[in-house]
Amino acid sequence: MKSDAINSNGSTDGRSGEGSSGSKAGWILLGAAAVLAAGSVGYNVYGSGESEPELAQSGDDLPSLEELRDAAEASDGDAAPWSELAFAHYERGEFGDAAEAYERAVAIDGGEAVLWSALGEARVYASERDPLPPEALEAFERAIELDPADPRARYFMAVKQDLEDDHEGAISSWLALLSDTPPGAPWESDLVRTIQQVGAINNIDIDNRLATVLQARAPEVLLPGSGEVAGEAASATVRGPTAQQITEASRMTPGEQQTMIAGMVEGLEARLENEPDDLDGWVMLMRSRMNLGEPAKAREALEKAIAANPDEAEELRRQAGQLGL
Repeated sequence: MKSDAINSNGSTDGRSGEGSSGSKAGWILLGAAAVLAAGSVGYNVYGSGESEPELAQSGDDLPSLEELRDAAEASDGDAAPWSELAFAHYERGEFGDAAEAYERAVAIDGGEAVLWSALGEARVYASERDPLPPEALEAFERAIELDPADPRARYFMAVKQDLEDDHEGAISSWLALLSDTPPGAPWESDLVRTIQQVGAINNIDIDNRLATVLQARAPEVLLPGSGEVAGEAASATVRGPTAQQITEASRMTPGEQQTMIAGMVEGLEARLENEPDDLDGWVMLMRSRMNLGEPAKAREALEKAIAANPDEAEELRRQAGQLGL
């Protein structure tokens, strides 16, 4: 997926649909916490800083598409292999194939909101003309039924409002989503840009409302800590931020928070090299890599975890499947 240039009329130079503002809107799936990759209808802004998409790696340590498909076909009542195959197709821009694989996944496990919202997104991108085809909307609505907090489904339901010329409603929905977005999250800046640009295109003043939402949010660190900081998320083996670190993070800019989080994730990874039997640690590393927008590193962590704990391979893959791997 390459960034499309924003034209003076608010549309893009890429594929466009027939909505009130023009082009498609999209997210990249990173498990339970999706990462916003493109702006709202009317423009397309890719937030990674790269001019080309990062395709799924095909090195010796990662399975090929053929291997992923063989694993999916051989699976019995397991949606995870189909989800992994779908994501591999998605990374390659093969959205129709991704949608087909996600359809197989939801047929097996229809109770996972993240699978339905991933299916909806793939259907959006697979559509040649309609910026929000009915079958995609159906998937997003199903995701919302299962989990009203699903961020990708919430984003696209706001896109629906925008396409229906309810620009004020769309902005309100995106602001609500932003309010629930952890400061420094990979998709934060693009979500803010979406709100700003839809407001500008439709002459809606959003500056004060946007500032209020940004100032009201408390920082959220990706790794659980211990004791009162972590609460129910506390782990006997995963050492996360202390209360002092949480306080310090609250004074940081989003970029500084992200740097702090990345350092903590690197520290966890280094510790697991010496303590490879820590299953909680491996799951947390996978989740953190996904939240940081690093699915390839998350898959690498899964492979290392399985190699170190072959007897726990099934449980590790189950946990990875819940993260979208």
